[in-house]
Amino acid sequence: MIRMDGKEVSAYVREQLKNETAEFISQTGVTPGLAVVIVGEDPASQVYVRNKHRACTEVGFYSEVHALPESTTQEELLALIARLNANPAIHGILVQLPLPKHIDENAVILAIDPAKDVDAFHPYNVGRILTGNYDFVPCTPAGVMEILKYYHIEIAGRECVVVGRSNIVGKPQALLLLEKNGTVTVCHSHTRNLAEVTRRADILVVAVGRPHFIGPDMVKEGAVVIDVGINRLPDGKLAGDVDYDAVAPKTYAITPVPGGVGPMTISMLLRNTMSAARTSIRVNKPCLR
Repeated sequence: MIRMDGKEVSAYVREQLKNETAEFISQTGVTPGLAVVIVGEDPASQVYVRNKHRACTEVGFYSEVHALPESTTQEELLALIARLNANPAIHGILVQLPLPKHIDENAVILAIDPAKDVDAFHPYNVGRILTGNYDFVPCTPAGVMEILKYYHIEIAGRECVVVGRSNIVGKPQALLLLEKNGTVTVCHSHTRNLAEVTRRADILVVAVGRPHFIGPDMVKEGAVVIDVGINRLPDGKLAGDVDYDAVAPKTYAITPVPGGVGPMTISMLLRNTMSAARTSIRVNKPCLR
């Protein structure tokens, strides 16, 4: 059984990005820039934002953090986004979710320039993922694909089952697996005989937000299992959507929680920002290669 270590893969991606960033700056004189916006005092979000800022520094990016009070109005937030859209030093914009209830998340997502939407939540970018002609994809599904690539997991021709159909993970995950020629089934709360479907999977990706939802009776022998879930148990410990200890012995490869998909998210955000910076150079300075 292979324990697919997201920390190891993330470190590999960041080292690549560090070298790529230095070369990009040397060739173009442009430093990739990421702006992160957080509204309110959610402790988990604040930790995540600090980690993003630290990661930017690590690979040589320019980084801005805009920490706004809970009382910020939607109009004020949209005005900030408009300024960041117009700022040539910023190639990626990320608004940390969730937002306070008085702010419409959809309006905020639509306000971000699709070329700077490094979360890939804007409908324009979602549509590009559907056609397979995209610059970047949501960070978590991108991280899953990077883990599969790193561990040389073949996707083409294999039965892939995604449990969960969220816009952030499940749906784009299914599209990315389909693009790599997997045969993809998406399961959700209305799926009948769920265990029968998941037992068909050569590659099983689980993102439902329910601790230990997938047990050994739902996984076939020799499957590859990717656990996207991260849940806080009553005792404070973190647990995935898969019962790791019970399921792992049956698998060919499996991601742990914590330490699996989670560490990949920020690394893929950095990669998306680099892609956005490269695109901006091609658009604004076509003479550069």
